[in-house]
Amino acid sequence: MTEQQTHEDNVRASAEKIRAAAGTLAPKLALVLGSGLGGLAARVEAAVSIPYRELPGFPVPTVAGHAGTLSIGRLNGVPVIVLNGRKHFYETNDPYPLRTMVRAVKAAGAETLFLSNAAGSLRAHIKVSELMLITDHINFLGLNPLTGPNDEAFGPRFTPVTDAWDPELAARVKAVACEQGITLHEGVYVAFRGPTFETPAEIRMAQGWGADAVGMSSVPECLIARHCGLKVVGVSCITNMGAGLSDEKLSHAHTLKNAAHGAGDFERLVLAAVKVL
Repeated sequence: MTEQQTHEDNVRASAEKIRAAAGTLAPKLALVLGSGLGGLAARVEAAVSIPYRELPGFPVPTVAGHAGTLSIGRLNGVPVIVLNGRKHFYETNDPYPLRTMVRAVKAAGAETLFLSNAAGSLRAHIKVSELMLITDHINFLGLNPLTGPNDEAFGPRFTPVTDAWDPELAARVKAVACEQGITLHEGVYVAFRGPTFETPAEIRMAQGWGADAVGMSSVPECLIARHCGLKVVGVSCITNMGAGLSDEKLSHAHTLKNAAHGAGDFERLVLAAVKVL
């Protein structure tokens, strides 16, 4: 059996387990919770949870702040699939587990993927603990998760990503933030591979490219999702200023601490936004 055939079997088997756990719910919305934002998973009503390790081919995270659990239930009354944690490309050279995760929720019936992450701000007006709606991205990971033989069962060889981050869904989230009185900036997210934080020179380079926030995730999931026909919307929780833009000492513990400070607004935003997504 080829790697691609194994992958297709894993997607099918994982989707079947998700549908079985969902019962009659039939969620159309899936959410990926980033570093320090996993508390939202506890807000899922009547949740049925499945560890990633029990879903064939799913990525098992190795980083603190990523629980590696899929939950199915209702958020604010809306049926959802919540993916609590992700595996980053700095943890692996293998794109298949991440492809399996995204494609399995699509095969299980999801139509929209809501991505979240912890990110560093590249702009003085986007402050720590505030939120940023992702309007576009720059892929500086040095790889694309769709590289290699195309999986024709899931999508075309060449996928346009002009509107990778769906403008209509973004407008709905922006309107919800306004109604809730939540500060929600808009901007371009640039993904570096990590696991080292960026140098001050790299931050200046990213600013020159027009990026507004920097992180190590979300772009791969977005590309996989668009390839298989999922709509994508995303929000960054700003946990620090980019290297060289402040005196703060960057660390993962610092990221998790500041993500917790922004988690309240993030949860309020998502709980309201699920009604319009």
